[in-house]
Amino acid sequence: MPGDTKEQPIAYDINVPYNANGDTWSKVKYTEYMPSWDKIWFDPLPPFEFHDPALRMKDTSLPELHKAGIKVTDITPGLGSYVTGIQLNQLNNAAKDELAWLISQRKVLAFHDQDLLDDGPAAQQEFMKYYGKPNYQPVSGSLKGYPGFHIIQKDGNKEDLARFLDQKPSTTLWHQDVSYEIQPPGYVMLGYLQGPEVGGDTVFASTDMAYKRLSPTLQSLVDQLWAIHTSAKMIAHTRAAGGLVRKDAVDTAHPLVRVHPVTGARCLFVNAEFVSRVVGLKEGEQRMLLDFLMAHVVGGHDFQARVRWAPRAVVLFDNRSTLHTAVVDYVNDDQSVKLRHLFRLAAMAEKPIPVPRGD
Repeated sequence: MPGDTKEQPIAYDINVPYNANGDTWSKVKYTEYMPSWDKIWFDPLPPFEFHDPALRMKDTSLPELHKAGIKVTDITPGLGSYVTGIQLNQLNNAAKDELAWLISQRKVLAFHDQDLLDDGPAAQQEFMKYYGKPNYQPVSGSLKGYPGFHIIQKDGNKEDLARFLDQKPSTTLWHQDVSYEIQPPGYVMLGYLQGPEVGGDTVFASTDMAYKRLSPTLQSLVDQLWAIHTSAKMIAHTRAAGGLVRKDAVDTAHPLVRVHPVTGARCLFVNAEFVSRVVGLKEGEQRMLLDFLMAHVVGGHDFQARVRWAPRAVVLFDNRSTLHTAVVDYVNDDQSVKLRHLFRLAAMAEKPIPVPRGD
């Protein structure tokens, strides 16, 4: 018979710390990026006008980036590229505009050996402010004085991982970042501070190609549907685990298919983390549809790209046209997790654009 002992909840996201691990301090290279849990409260972000820097770019031959020395090697034909020859911290504004356009086209850009990673939080935050307003994460660790940083750091946590995999078959969590916000992020930076020599990759899926692969009949249905994205589950889970919460829960209705403001492509806007229901559908109908769409994206290896991390790497990706997940395969012989330490900066963008009615 079950005992009266209350079972400790599993981690909401196995990649994210919810309290400090003192032993990790002796192992990390970038101690200034260890997570802190300052008791700061954030009110909802008021509506703002967003001007996508990619739309300021006038020459698709990318003259400023080529002047800077850019070289691009595609990860797959349709998604993701490794970029060499440039330093992000040396780009002028015209080159940053061209970079935004290139991100919208390739969706994921990975830069290795970037000096920006050693320039410190202030410089990194300033770089991302060019691409939109900063997002302040409602849960998990950030940096003292820089609440826009979301720290992704795991080390050891053998018990957490075992408890997580007792209840879930995989550590993957396919999502767009903070899709529950009224104006979710458009451009997102991931900075790789430290990690295993092998493993810990991040996988991205192209949501415009996922949409294109649907039948015209199903496209016409999802074109007109709206879904509720909510942070309520994440916040409730964090409170149950004894973590810090900095924002009230946000519930927002977004189109199930959004139109990309730069490319004009239609992109599925659905994920396994924040979508709670589809407006106008009954429970069984929406579960069947959401399960199918997520299985379609997760199984679509022909429109996915796997990004391998390297020292001082930075990834910039388009949060409007991709889903992504970390891969927790960097496990020691005793089933504890090797050290992996990253930061995320997310730039808030436009309110998702629905497909025009009758189109």
